[in-house]
Amino acid sequence: MTLLQAATDVRLHAYAPYSRFKVGAALRTETGTVYVGCNVENVAYPEGTCAEAGAIAAMIAGGDTRIAEVCVIADSPDPVPPCGGCRQKIAEFAAPGVKVTLCTTDGKERSLTVGDLLPGVFTAAHMDRA
Repeated sequence: MTLLQAATDVRLHAYAPYSRFKVGAALRTETGTVYVGCNVENVAYPEGTCAEAGAIAAMIAGGDTRIAEVCVIADSPDPVPPCGGCRQKIAEFAAPGVKVTLCTTDGKERSLTVGDLLPGVFTAAHMDRA
């Protein structure tokens, strides 16, 4: 199964009764395992979980820690990039050159890298007091 198909399938399970904006994400790790996530809203809007964060949580729960590729899909006019928080979460587990593919349900697609999504990323190195 492709990452796009995995993201498309999980998007259908999104719980988005408030925004009605369903998002699916799939990531492949360096070991080749695919993890998926969908957005989950709650009545204390916007205290929900993004699809990308759900996929990352599943990856960590599955014992993996390094992302090799990401795909995100939503029903929108143009491909939707991850929010700022999810960009930072992705960058925690992916190298700057990792491919991120953003898709719409009607077939539009845009590919870029983690470095493109989050230039000037805050890293653990910023916390070093050498």
